[in-house]
Amino acid sequence: MPGEVQLTVQTNKTTFPATGGQQLVYVLIEAMPTGAVANVQMPLNFGLVLDHSGSMSGAKLANLKEAAKLAVDRMGPQDLVSIVIFDDKVKVIGPNQPVTNAADLKRQIERIRDGGGTEMSRGMRKGLEELRKGLGPGRVSRMLLLTDGETFGDEDVCRRLAAEAGGEAIPITALGLGEDWNEDLLDCIAQASGGTSDFIPEDRPDIILNTFERHVLAAQATVVQNAEMLLRLVPGVMPRAVWRVTPLIAKLGHRALSDRDVQVTLGNMDREQGQSVLIEMLVPPRQPGTYRIAQAEVSYDVATTGLVGEKVKTDIILSFTADPAQAMQTNPYVLNIVEKVTAHKLQTRALDEAAVGNIAGATQKLRAAATRLLGLGEEELAQTALEEAQRMERGEGLSARGTKKLRYETRKLTQKLVD
Repeated sequence: MPGEVQLTVQTNKTTFPATGGQQLVYVLIEAMPTGAVANVQMPLNFGLVLDHSGSMSGAKLANLKEAAKLAVDRMGPQDLVSIVIFDDKVKVIGPNQPVTNAADLKRQIERIRDGGGTEMSRGMRKGLEELRKGLGPGRVSRMLLLTDGETFGDEDVCRRLAAEAGGEAIPITALGLGEDWNEDLLDCIAQASGGTSDFIPEDRPDIILNTFERHVLAAQATVVQNAEMLLRLVPGVMPRAVWRVTPLIAKLGHRALSDRDVQVTLGNMDREQGQSVLIEMLVPPRQPGTYRIAQAEVSYDVATTGLVGEKVKTDIILSFTADPAQAMQTNPYVLNIVEKVTAHKLQTRALDEAAVGNIAGATQKLRAAATRLLGLGEEELAQTALEEAQRMERGEGLSARGTKKLRYETRKLTQKLVD
């Protein structure tokens, strides 16, 4: 039946000025599962792929094992799980199976010991082999990959395996523990597979427990799959950028299907947050009045009901006025999201500038990001941005911890809007 997903549209202003020039408009589109579909819990096909190299000794390994056992406890007999461990070798300690004997699975986890180097592609390949045993239209498949080190010589193989996973609808949650891992590689793995990446600080290995639990619960909350957004634009309207803003901030690539149609991949939606996107649009001059400038159409699948390619549409309508007072009225909710996306954008550009040796550009953007973050009440992140700017000005370069914290924590700024 129709109506499994509801779309709502808001803009940064309630009324826009009727000017003689082009202007930038922010359009927030929120897609939320509704009705009976929002109460369904999809069975999982969940793969844990865990680094147990020598650097994982002590508290890191102890917390990893507790987190893996907690993940098993969050699943039931309707779910499938597999557990793969790797260092410079690979071992399947839990072949793909229903979670009907959690105690045995947890005994296998408890036997994990640290040792060896890091060769991540071995773990990824074996993890995919196990997950493929449980693929099916009625299940949510997900790989949770955790490492605390860099893999050497097999980065291209990791990227290829991530692309294979994405092609088989197996998003990878790539988690880096500590500071000595390659964030560019983990981000690429996540992006290529349609998943996410995250950072767990070295001094807080206990966060592994919360992180594992959160990702299992998010997978269980998935109710809509393979969502795509199609924007049909009226002549003269141009999309400048498209950002996912919930559940995490990320710049989305958009494909021009024609001079007026743009497609954006959304992927899966969970019943708690759905998906929200912020579109930066350049709109040509308009006389006072109300105009439809675009239509958004979201197509999606709901495996539990057998729906494939169901569609929901909404118009994007703007009002223009010649009254300066009316044109001053803004939407605080949308502007708050714009500020958070801007803070994330600034630190991303700062890290890019630092990578090519533009110290002045990087420090300027880090300080601008700090100002935005302070305005959002994010004092700790603002302090980190300032400290990294000061390090660069002293000629010390960026710290691994600071850059990872900025890179990953600013992605989560919008989560606080829905907590």
